[in-house]
Amino acid sequence: MDLLVESVDVWAASVPDQPGGVAQVLTVLREAGADLQFIIARRAPEEPGKGVVFVTPLQGDAEIRAAALVGFNVTRRLHCVRLIGADRPGVAAALTQKLADGGINLSGFSASVIGKQFVAYVGLDSLADANKAMEILQQP
Repeated sequence: MDLLVESVDVWAASVPDQPGGVAQVLTVLREAGADLQFIIARRAPEEPGKGVVFVTPLQGDAEIRAAALVGFNVTRRLHCVRLIGADRPGVAAALTQKLADGGINLSGFSASVIGKQFVAYVGLDSLADANKAMEILQQP
């Protein structure tokens, strides 16, 4: 399987669980010039009234400064690998099985298809796991 496999930094910020909570921080990033490729936002069930938003990438000083102003930090606990390749039925099952066969436990997995391409983000528990996952996924 021909894949683009790369490590990506994921940035996270706490947001109020209210209308506009996510929009507020994304607007700050947009105004700083961020061209985000992936966003996940969810409530934080362990903290009523709060949510969390994860984004990637943030590049350059202006984007990183703006992100810091609204509470974004690069995550140190979440290590992420992005995969891009040709879509086909069962591709997610094949990729996750390949990782399982290599002894990799996922902390998260998100994928989407656009046209004939898929993009997937694989969350891993450690840098060592991320490096091992990249090695496994780059094998034919």
